[in-house]
Amino acid sequence: MVQYAIETENMVRIFGQVRAVDGISMRVPAGAIFGFLGPNGAGKTTTLRLLLGLLELNGGSARVLGYDVATQAASIREHTGVLLENDGLYGRLTVYDNLDFMGQVYHLPPRQRQERIRQLLEHLGLWERRDADVTKLSKGMKQKVAVARALLHRPSLVFLDEPSAGLDPVAAVALRQDIQNLARQEGTTVFLTTHNLAEAERICDLVGVIRKGQLLALAAPSQLRDSTSGTTVHFSGQGFSQPVLDRLCALPFVRSATVAGDQLQVELGSGGAVPELVALLVQEGVQIDEVHKGSGSLEEAFVTLMQENQERGGEGLS
Repeated sequence: MVQYAIETENMVRIFGQVRAVDGISMRVPAGAIFGFLGPNGAGKTTTLRLLLGLLELNGGSARVLGYDVATQAASIREHTGVLLENDGLYGRLTVYDNLDFMGQVYHLPPRQRQERIRQLLEHLGLWERRDADVTKLSKGMKQKVAVARALLHRPSLVFLDEPSAGLDPVAAVALRQDIQNLARQEGTTVFLTTHNLAEAERICDLVGVIRKGQLLALAAPSQLRDSTSGTTVHFSGQGFSQPVLDRLCALPFVRSATVAGDQLQVELGSGGAVPELVALLVQEGVQIDEVHKGSGSLEEAFVTLMQENQERGGEGLS
């Protein structure tokens, strides 16, 4: 088994005067759920199509499951599952027949095909709807069938392009849980492009942030939150005077300190440590009743990255 499901080095794709993918280098470990985040037009779908060998590289290199995208694209598509913007389901066929047809395309033996279809539909809560025409399903159910189709042949890697787009919140949560559970149970690597940052934060082991074709960050969601939004520490107690605030704000790792009644909120930058804050407050005679440490959300980290990159004139950090 390969260590990295995806490896790219200075990957480039140009359309006319636009560098849709501009020197992306990244590694996605096998078995990980990877979230690829970025605004519309950032280059997410173009990157996905390059990795599938559906578009040619204009520079750099990429390997998927150990296969070179430039020379072994057929092998990549044989060992991966894909759900693009269109679910690709046949409206005149039933749920079962859609999957059965795709199983034949992948040359799965009849018995193996039947067992696999039942396994997936039962897991996704669709076995009782197996004989329903696809056109009679809700959008959420159609997306589940499309995910089942992508996983039917037990691929080592599955690409999901905005799988929860257009779904209501309940259907989106259900689909997210299904994807996460199936990936964990079967050891499948998931490459997920999404606008839903809460979704990425909940299920992804690793996220990449892209803007204007450039990779701005590649890290675990928690690392990305901590590196961009810092840490917020909340204190409850007595004695939060102005001199105390001045002492706190003089510390190099404190971004800000504000007081509201008996509540003190301190925003820490990099290198900040809660024990140092507690020691200083105690030294200043503050009575501390409670301490609560938190961090910003992935959404806040994402916005910060976008703003910082824009201020630098769009230069990447990959």
